[in-house]
Amino acid sequence: MTEETLRITYNVRATAADIHARAESLLLEQTVELPRAALRDREMAQRMVGRVEDVLEVSPGVHRVTLSQPLAATASDPAQLLNVIFGNSSLQPDVVLADVDLPGPAFDWLPGPRAGLDGIRARTGVIGRPLLATALKPMGLGVPQLAALCRTFATAGIDLVKDDHGLADHAFCPFEARVEACLRATEGTSTVYVPNLIGTPERVFAQLGFARRAGVAAVLLSPMVVGLPLLHQLATMPDGLPVLAHPSLAGVLRADETVLFGKLFRWYGADAVIFPHAGGRFSYDGKTCRAIAQALRAAHPRVRPSCPAPAGGIKLDRIEETVAFYGPDCILLIGGSLYETGDLIGERTRALVDRVARMTLAEGR
Repeated sequence: MTEETLRITYNVRATAADIHARAESLLLEQTVELPRAALRDREMAQRMVGRVEDVLEVSPGVHRVTLSQPLAATASDPAQLLNVIFGNSSLQPDVVLADVDLPGPAFDWLPGPRAGLDGIRARTGVIGRPLLATALKPMGLGVPQLAALCRTFATAGIDLVKDDHGLADHAFCPFEARVEACLRATEGTSTVYVPNLIGTPERVFAQLGFARRAGVAAVLLSPMVVGLPLLHQLATMPDGLPVLAHPSLAGVLRADETVLFGKLFRWYGADAVIFPHAGGRFSYDGKTCRAIAQALRAAHPRVRPSCPAPAGGIKLDRIEETVAFYGPDCILLIGGSLYETGDLIGERTRALVDRVARMTLAEGR
């Protein structure tokens, strides 16, 4: 087997009597996709068949299986890497992707975020406190209404105003007109407007080109909708833009949230990663959220830290608790709690900005 390997860990449901055979079949499934008896080319088998490193029972009937697979199997390609990590095995209901570790040479072609946490701070000018973000919604509003909302948030002091991930190139709200209007809405403020790129690769690249020419500083993408390899391509383009990654469709993959958001999204180039905050309208708990944030910010010799962006139900009356939980290096994405204030949305947004600023000053003293 080749010297450079990637380590992939799965949680596998199996009996103690069956688990070693199950681990062996999982190993072969992800690369050669044949039983050992059918591998007649011994030299090829030595190069392309990995090994089972460890099998550990973590709970009754569930085993943690760690495989070592040859890096050569990935062909130095971001899409093929996903195939090796969790291609066929994602179709097997007894398998959950639990962790991935890549060797140094993988990051020659998987460089991670373009700007990262520090780059996002540089684009917003925010230092020493969490960044505050919100989303333009609901789907169905026209360009003038969304631009007016964007202006309300910008003049109230929100750092990032992004399109909701459901805003596409709708006839009632065309992408180009929306981008131009929302950029005008942020004029005279420090707010960064972040449009949503969605569609076929050709359409996404066209939207990116228009956004860049219009003066956009960052964009939003749903990697599981348009594809993680497309995120990688956008992140590595010489004339690309920083990318905020949205978690839409991520729930269909049987994978640990920390490895998906904290490692794969970061490695594939997300400068900031949105994920559901504990206690909101999704089922993530505090342990999961903390692990995702730590993984996104963890030191790495080759990859910049990404910025955690908890969302999905952050409450205004618990903002101090949320800031204490994540610390200053995050983006707090708050939508519904502001929108539900109705005509007071501008006033409540300004009050939120002031509260976070005061908290930061108090901590500094």
